[in-house]
Amino acid sequence: MIRITCTNCQKPLSLDETKLPMREVSFPCPVCKTKLTVDRRTLKNPAAAAAPSAPLPEPAHGSEDDDLENEFGSKALLVGADNPAVRQAAKLIGYLPIHYGDAAKAREFFNQEIPQVVFLTPAQITPPPLADMGAIISVVPSERRKAFFILVADGLRTLDGNAAFLYGVNLVVASKDIPQLPQIFREAYAAHERLYASMTAVFREKQLA
Repeated sequence: MIRITCTNCQKPLSLDETKLPMREVSFPCPVCKTKLTVDRRTLKNPAAAAAPSAPLPEPAHGSEDDDLENEFGSKALLVGADNPAVRQAAKLIGYLPIHYGDAAKAREFFNQEIPQVVFLTPAQITPPPLADMGAIISVVPSERRKAFFILVADGLRTLDGNAAFLYGVNLVVASKDIPQLPQIFREAYAAHERLYASMTAVFREKQLA
């Protein structure tokens, strides 16, 4: 995996260089949608840096390029019920959805990949805490902060901060509001980033004092 940073919002992104074609490719930042460009031939990884002996033909429109971002871009972990609407919402915000019905297995994937977004889709919402989601919600705090957790279910009020706190997630979204997720996510994620930036600044000031 290689790490790049969005030139606009400074969001760090992880890419699987082995899935990059030997040419320059572009894809949108999953957060701010800025067009990002990477060329595997110029990567410093020796296994990925060798240029092909002859230029590769450009793919036909509507084939490889349509899936490039999903092939090597950031992943969204879906835990619980496999909801097609949530899968589509994950794609609309720029992530490849990876589904695990079992929270314990989802945690194993999380620890290996550290996905930037985690969707929790319980078959039925219950009072907090969500017992069947405990394994994924209780990941190590230092790793937990690297991901943005979204709880999707009926019976919730979108952007309900109290519910988000009680369920141990960053954002709650009512199932009926999933079609509006791209806008909801952008606003909530931006607020999340500002919060952590402020907390980090205060922590650094205390260290320097």
